Amino acid sequence: MNEPSPRSVVILAGGISHERDVSLRSGRRIADSLASQGIDVEIRDPDATLFTYLDEKRPDVVWPALHGAGGEDGSLRGLLDFMNIPYIGSNADASRLAWDKPTAKVLVTRADVATPRSISLSRDTFRDLGATNVLARISDELSGPVVVKPAQGGSAQGVTLVDSAGLASAMVHAYRYWDVALIEQRIVGTEISICVIDSGDGPVALPAVEIEPLSGVYSFEARYNAGETRFYTPARLPAETATRAAESAIAAHQTLGLRHISRIDFIVDAAGTAWFLEASVMPGLTETSLFPRALEVAGHDVGWVYLALCQAAYNQTHSR
Repeated sequence: MNEPSPRSVVILAGGISHERDVSLRSGRRIADSLASQGIDVEIRDPDATLFTYLDEKRPDVVWPALHGAGGEDGSLRGLLDFMNIPYIGSNADASRLAWDKPTAKVLVTRADVATPRSISLSRDTFRDLGATNVLARISDELSGPVVVKPAQGGSAQGVTLVDSAGLASAMVHAYRYWDVALIEQRIVGTEISICVIDSGDGPVALPAVEIEPLSGVYSFEARYNAGETRFYTPARLPAETATRAAESAIAAHQTLGLRHISRIDFIVDAAGTAWFLEASVMPGLTETSLFPRALEVAGHDVGWVYLALCQAAYNQTHSR
């Protein structure tokens, strides 16, 4: 007997985060791919009527293609769990762990995945202990260039690459996006992203995507404006280095408890060590995003993979 299959999918896209436009673009691409597989698809911008709508429609699967806090911090996913509605992606607890970059860094080190030395500071600590004193201590301990970023957030928003002279303004910039900033030793090397998929048979790492922004910085604009970044898939890495990086990506995915789909970001240094930067529980799926690019190079049909992920989510809920 054939197993029951999902026939209706509601894609949640938009929201009110800084990444609203990216989410809408991802949602449209997902919808097109699933429609090509014969799925009844609807795109819904979440608002105060969402849960009444879901109660009435009871879709087979929800795909939260939301970026930023509303879609990736676990809150919405926890509510979907309460409603017993299958959804694509990591559950609420895993999403919460991955969304907080300092927490994710601590957890992946337990799986022997390297991550740059760092410190996280709340806005209140930065102010109350005296910005000058705090910056001096950071500069002493994290010598050379550093990366300052919001402890929560995505798409490189609020991220600055600086030396000690620009640290104060970089902290202020990060605090515009979140009230905790992460200051991380900058690793010089090749920036790569490795997407991981799991449609029920265990996590599989897709070919690494090497990222070469023309400006030298993989900013928000470089991520989502065509022509501003060169991508190489698979990444131009020695085979042994690429294999170790893929193993680290799967280790991070599993250690964080992620599910179905993730993107793990690394910097590979001259010695071939892949340094974990962060994990995304809902990577962008736009025309310039890395996940569809990696799928294509791996020889997978995007529509078929998205359908398989919907099937996995549907099975997990209906097998409880």
